[in-house]
Amino acid sequence: MTGANSFSVSGYGPQRTGWARLFARDSLARRLDWPIMLCAVALSLIGAALVYSATRNRTELNQGDPYYFLVRHLFNTGIGFALMVGTVWLGHRTLRTAVPVLYGISVFLILLVLTPLGATINGAHAWIVLGGGFSLQPSEFVKITIIVGMAMLLAARVDAGDKQHPDHRTVMQSLGLAAVPILIVLLMPDLGSVMVMVIIVLGVLLASGASNRWVLGLIGTGAIGAVAVWQLGILDEYQINRFAAFANPELDPAGVGYNTNQARIAIGSGGLFGTGLGKGSQTTGQFVPEQQTDFVFTVAGEELGFIGAGLIIVLLGIVLWRACRIARETTELYGTIVAAGIIAWFAFQSFENIGMTLGIMPVAGLPLPFVSYGGSSMFAVWVAVGLLQSIRVQRPMSA
Repeated sequence: MTGANSFSVSGYGPQRTGWARLFARDSLARRLDWPIMLCAVALSLIGAALVYSATRNRTELNQGDPYYFLVRHLFNTGIGFALMVGTVWLGHRTLRTAVPVLYGISVFLILLVLTPLGATINGAHAWIVLGGGFSLQPSEFVKITIIVGMAMLLAARVDAGDKQHPDHRTVMQSLGLAAVPILIVLLMPDLGSVMVMVIIVLGVLLASGASNRWVLGLIGTGAIGAVAVWQLGILDEYQINRFAAFANPELDPAGVGYNTNQARIAIGSGGLFGTGLGKGSQTTGQFVPEQQTDFVFTVAGEELGFIGAGLIIVLLGIVLWRACRIARETTELYGTIVAAGIIAWFAFQSFENIGMTLGIMPVAGLPLPFVSYGGSSMFAVWVAVGLLQSIRVQRPMSA
């Protein structure tokens, strides 16, 4: 059967497309990865509780409404879930054909940040203020663009059967595609997002089967680039201070080291079971800055204790485990690369966010996926879940 309402997956027979595929019993119910779905929802709901606890008494932020951030977090989660559904409906293969458009939009948006339309929030000039209390961080969506863009280039000739592995020319083209937005984001400068994007590029190259010389060369180039960025003074003073505080935790504990010191105190005071939601002295006393965003894990450590904080890590681990299964079981290199890029993104960003609250990583201003407050981040991670689900849905039924 052929036509507008059917397609074939790697020779395994006809499948429905569009809404028919999304709601058919033989595709959605049986093919969706429910562990990823349920864990992502659970993380978002846990995040809602933590965001509420961190902001209910922050009258200077919540405009006198203790539910202000809670409602917005749930609203962002709802929009993110809808974007996930839309991504599954479109399919990762459809997005593959739309890469040039998505890439152009992403580059345009991050260029806007460098114009007077850009805004500085929490020291990072990485935002576009939309009005009405809403803002957009385009670099979050650039992560998705880099993943699908590089995957499109690296997998094209392999999936077509022309080559077994991407050749050197294709690898160079994919690196060039990623380099443009990464350099623009570096100019903001948004070092945290740049770190995530570089890890994504490494993950994508490893999954693509490209020569290991490219991976080793990229690591060496990254090390040289980091030294050059430092020497050329591209970093802002607050970013340099963050690295200095990481290298020496006792440096200026009331200044640049304040955030991390208070974060460790909050997590350490939680013990095994925590003080109880809304009962943490560090949280209610507002001693830890940015607890609803970058330092939301400190609320979990203090008020939910080791058990609650550990649950968050376990849920993130399940998401990564299921994503690894999806990457391994798909029959096309494109799907494998997309899944691998998402795995690298989620794994590094989670490790960096949790690590900076524990003092084992420098403060980089990265949100905890699904948990931290923030619309741009929430939308991006749910779109990524949609890509994973699309790869899973369109695999052979026997897999």
